[in-house]
Amino acid sequence: MNGKTAWITGATAGFGAATVERFVAGGWRVIASGRRAERLQQLVDRHGAERVHAAAFDMRDEAAMRAALAALPPSFAGVDLLVNNAGLALGTAPAPQADLAQWKQMIDTNVTALATITHLLLPQLIERRGAVINISSISGSYAYRGGNVYGATKAFVTQFSQNLRTDLHGSGVRVTSIEPGMAETEFTLVRTGGDQAASDQLYAGAHPITATDIADTIWWVATLPPHLNINRLELMPVSQSAAGLQVARDA
Repeated sequence: MNGKTAWITGATAGFGAATVERFVAGGWRVIASGRRAERLQQLVDRHGAERVHAAAFDMRDEAAMRAALAALPPSFAGVDLLVNNAGLALGTAPAPQADLAQWKQMIDTNVTALATITHLLLPQLIERRGAVINISSISGSYAYRGGNVYGATKAFVTQFSQNLRTDLHGSGVRVTSIEPGMAETEFTLVRTGGDQAASDQLYAGAHPITATDIADTIWWVATLPPHLNINRLELMPVSQSAAGLQVARDA
């Protein structure tokens, strides 16, 4: 092992689970956090408690987050890298028909929880001259119908990353925003309330980004020489590009 520790949020599936695998393979210790305790335990069982520590809690529960941080075993207590991956999209309806409760849940998870765990870990990240990698999205840069609050939360993540880097100037802490485009994970299943057909239709024939692609990208950013910082990194599958602007015309 190389003696470094990464905290990866949203580690029970998709980008997060793949990133746990990549960093363990690279010799890191990993704190894997998420809501689904049974999936986190599978990671511990597969790699051993000396390599993976499971922290099961809902990111929206600040008290549980603080308790998980306080309960870290000594060998995991110094965090060198925070990967803010936990997040979700809910609903595809345009704003007038959207579910307000879903909007609030996305804000609570994608914005408030991300800012909270970052703030809690900043002292040790500064002490260890560590890094923060925030998983944003192209939805924070490109508007699309039904993107409304989800896209806005990801715009926050991107801008927060840039502002955080400015605030940490001179500390040696690196901050990166990674902004994927179309990627095939559980994302669309969650967004559509479990509609497998909708997920299959979206990705069919598109050769989307995979979870492993993003895990490899996070690994590359994290293991660059310490004098280099990737500020923003936007990725799309070759099959995806920006659409033209829409125009409403009089009848």
